[in-house]
Amino acid sequence: MNQLYKNQSYIYKALLFICASFLIVYIFPKGGVFKYEFTKGKPWQYDNLYAPFDFAIAKTPEEVAADKAKIAENSIPYFEYDTVIANRAKQAFSETFASNLKVLDLSSSGDQARLFGRVLLNDIYRYGVLEERYAYDEKRQIYLNKGNQAEAVSYGQLLTSDQLTSLINSRIDNSEYAKFKNGFIALFYDLVSPNVRLNRELTESSLQNEIDKVLTTRGSVSKNSRIIAKGEVVEGIKLQMLISLKSEYESQVWSDKNFYWIVVGYSVLVSLALLMLLLFLRKYRKDIFDNNAQVTFIIFNVLVMVIVTTLVVKYKANYIYIVPLSILPLVLKAFFDSRVGLFTHVITVLILGFVVPNSYEYTFLQIIAGIVTILTISESFRRANLFLSVGQITTNYILAYIAFHLIHEGNVNTIDWTTVLFFVLGGLATLMVHPLIYAYEKIFGLVSDVSLLELSDTNSKLLKELSDKAPGTFHHSLNVANIAEAAANEIGANSMLVRVGALYHDIGKMANPTFFTENQSASGNAHDVLSAKESAKIIIDHVIRGVEIAKRNKLPDRIIDFIRTHHGTSTVYYFYSKEKEVNDNVLIQDFQYPGPKPFSKETAILMMSDSVEAASKSLKNPTSSLIDTFVEKIINKQMAEGQFLNSNITFKEIQQVKKVFKRKLTNIYHLRIEYPE
Repeated sequence: MNQLYKNQSYIYKALLFICASFLIVYIFPKGGVFKYEFTKGKPWQYDNLYAPFDFAIAKTPEEVAADKAKIAENSIPYFEYDTVIANRAKQAFSETFASNLKVLDLSSSGDQARLFGRVLLNDIYRYGVLEERYAYDEKRQIYLNKGNQAEAVSYGQLLTSDQLTSLINSRIDNSEYAKFKNGFIALFYDLVSPNVRLNRELTESSLQNEIDKVLTTRGSVSKNSRIIAKGEVVEGIKLQMLISLKSEYESQVWSDKNFYWIVVGYSVLVSLALLMLLLFLRKYRKDIFDNNAQVTFIIFNVLVMVIVTTLVVKYKANYIYIVPLSILPLVLKAFFDSRVGLFTHVITVLILGFVVPNSYEYTFLQIIAGIVTILTISESFRRANLFLSVGQITTNYILAYIAFHLIHEGNVNTIDWTTVLFFVLGGLATLMVHPLIYAYEKIFGLVSDVSLLELSDTNSKLLKELSDKAPGTFHHSLNVANIAEAAANEIGANSMLVRVGALYHDIGKMANPTFFTENQSASGNAHDVLSAKESAKIIIDHVIRGVEIAKRNKLPDRIIDFIRTHHGTSTVYYFYSKEKEVNDNVLIQDFQYPGPKPFSKETAILMMSDSVEAASKSLKNPTSSLIDTFVEKIINKQMAEGQFLNSNITFKEIQQVKKVFKRKLTNIYHLRIEYPE
């Protein structure tokens, strides 16, 4: 059990690794993967390829679409003829004729006029009157359904409302009844109603039946026949044969045995990719590797991108470039650094290469986008920088896509602008990174540059309280922040993190501000009425009080680390010496800070900055040489006490920090160069 406890961190990472690998393999499609990569217009790089089985040659999507369009163009629509309306009109003719043409009806030519009207009415309803106009050519053949019978006629034989009016006027004008035109028009206006309409359901059903019969293949390839020879250009029928073979290979039904072998293959490849990520963290980012929460965060982001992309490929592969994969390096750079962001991005793209179509093209585009993301984004907390970076990422996507299209097609006329639009949408989706970073901060307890920028605002509630209760401490914190930030910039540490840590490192002094020199007035010292041990306890307790205040105000753990470590395990030497003067049996532990010692470059820089800035107030008549000696003495003493043993700062970097301190203090005290006499 003791051994398990010691290795619990490694056990957790092993379980995380196994679970992540299992989940990725589980969502992957389990079909076979075609083992050959080929590109239109490029020579076949492998040996002669022979058909492993019989398969049909698939038509291109364009050819299938053209065949369907031709069928749709030549399809015969179905129209319904309502005989009830026609018969009702014919039956009502006599009565309507008598009421509208009474004078003519009673004349000697009344029977002839009736016959003229009936003939015209029969001609009108020979093929019927349309309820609405349709976008068919007049010569287009149609089927006219009259009850259970269908008659093939041309669309132009059906009357529209305009044609009906023209027909009535023409027939009356050319007859002996022209002077009764108004009466005849009123007659037919009362009688005639549209009785022909398009049967959309039957028409579409018939069309769909014809479309379903469209062949998606043209010819076949027999087993063992040669498909393509080595060096032969992949184009035309050869390209279609290869595409057909790939599709047939990946879609064929696999046996249980083959299925398990495919799962084993995927498991090995995915595990290797994730293992490389963990080994990278262990070798080059040990602090991240040792933090289980941060490792979980990185693996979680990889899983999210893999799952989202795989689902898009499964349900709508055309939308694959809308998935904002560039969010991954942006997020990781915000919390860690560029190298972690880029390496994780590359590993994720390699994993996705197993499932995406055109894997080489996809991998190239995404890796280029990841590199552009890392190179272009700086100070991500500035919104303008993010917009510029997204613009550059989208531009590179589009340029790379057009370049691939030129290689494949040899012209720009067939560029799919919908895909270009997808790249733009993917770029806009990348702007979600800011709210995503905020959510991750709350969920995983991480701190980004955006939060650090907010915390560095001296008008924040906690810093305003510090300036009110302990103005001397607040001023000291500002000086330490400036010095520490310059030192961090010099050695490539996180300057924003150091600055924020410096601003809050002494907030514990608000509990007893007058017991600290920088807040005391000239009237007296609060320690004069206390024993050395009591004074030391008050001084030491400002670290504990600071941690309590920070937690109460919900400061991030990374900032609280600066409060804990800014004195390390050093001794309150003044009161320790004072106690030794009256007590030989004094315990040094009663005068030591609880620690821990600094464990990063940033916390080590703050410890040095705090000590140097505080002690510099005791300098009288400072000179350049005096400041140099003073800085060397303080930092060398901390090194001798082993305060920096747990931090990853080097001797060279400490020397660089010393130079910055000397330069800064010289500027603060407005010293001139000392000239020899």
